[in-house]
Amino acid sequence: MTHLQAGLSPETIEKARLELNENPDILHQDIQQVRDMIITRPDIGFLRTDDAFILRFLRARKFHQTEAFRLLAQYFQYRQLNLDMFKNFKADDPGIKRALTDGFPGVLENRDHCGRKILLLFAANWDQSRNSFIDILRAILLSLEVLIEDQELQINGFILIIDWSNFSFKQASKLTPSILKLAIEGLQDSFPARFGGVHFVNQPWYIHALYTLIKPFLKDKTRKRIFLHGNNLNSLHQLIHPECLPSEFGGTLPPYDMGTWARTLLGPDYSDENEYTHTSYNAMHVKHASSSLEREASPKPMKRSQSVVEAGTLKHEDQGESENTQPLLALD
Repeated sequence: MTHLQAGLSPETIEKARLELNENPDILHQDIQQVRDMIITRPDIGFLRTDDAFILRFLRARKFHQTEAFRLLAQYFQYRQLNLDMFKNFKADDPGIKRALTDGFPGVLENRDHCGRKILLLFAANWDQSRNSFIDILRAILLSLEVLIEDQELQINGFILIIDWSNFSFKQASKLTPSILKLAIEGLQDSFPARFGGVHFVNQPWYIHALYTLIKPFLKDKTRKRIFLHGNNLNSLHQLIHPECLPSEFGGTLPPYDMGTWARTLLGPDYSDENEYTHTSYNAMHVKHASSSLEREASPKPMKRSQSVVEAGTLKHEDQGESENTQPLLALD
C-alpha cells in the first residue's frame, strides 16, 4: 500500500481495486501520466497538481488517464470562466453563509450502506429574497470541496436527495435553463465526485417539465442515476436503507437539523445571527471537517416542508398521492 492510500480500510482499498482499477503498484505512474498532459492545455491555469489532488480525478474516472485529465482541465476551466463564483470562496463569505445556515446543502453525519455520503436539499426552503441560486450552488460546491478531501468518499461517492415538497411554481420559475446548465456543468462535468444516485421526492409536475428541459445537458450515465420517486418512499428505501435516513424520508433517524453542516464548516463560533466573525475553509486548501462539531453543537430549529409519513408513503396535506410510485430510471 502506497502512502497515498494511508488511512483507507482494507475493504475500501479492495473496492478501489475492483471498481476503479486502482493499482497501488503503479499509482505514482498513473498520476504522472495525467500530470504530463498539462502541457497540452496552456490556456488553463492548473493551480494545484500535487499527487493527492490528481488522484481524486483518477478515481472519479476509474483510472482512465485521458478522461481524468479532461476532468481536471474542466475543473480549472470552469473556475476560470466563472471567476465571480469563486471569489472569496469560503464558508464565511456572506452569500455562502446564508445558504449554509438555511440548509443548502444538508449533509447527514452517517453514510449509507455502501459508504456513500448523503446530501439533502429541501427545495421549499429556498427563500429567493435571501439566497440567490448562485450562492446556493457555491455552498454546494464548497461543501463538496470539503467532503472530497476524505479518501473514502473519493472511492465510495455521494448520494443526493432532493425533497420538492411545497416547492412552488413561482420558485420553480427562477430555475432558468442558463442557471441549471451552470449547475450541471459544475457538478457533472467539472467536479471529481462519484454520484451514485440523485433522488427526487415529492416532485410536482413542473419539476418533471424542468427535468425534461435539462435532459439534453445530462450524460447517459447521469440520467441512469436519476430517480423520480414521487410520493412513494418504498422505492427510495429499496435503494437507501431507512436506517440511513431522517424521518422526513421515512427513515428511522431523527428529523434533520438544518444547522448541522453550517456549524461543521463555520466551527465553534457558529452563530444563528446574520453576522459572523469566524473564518473557516478556503476551498483550495481545505482540511477535514470535524464531525465532532456536529455532535457538540446544539440543534437549530428551521423551517422545513411539512409532510406526513404513513406506512412508508409520504403524503402532503395539500396534495394527493403521486402517480410516480417507482423510480423512473435504474442504476447501471
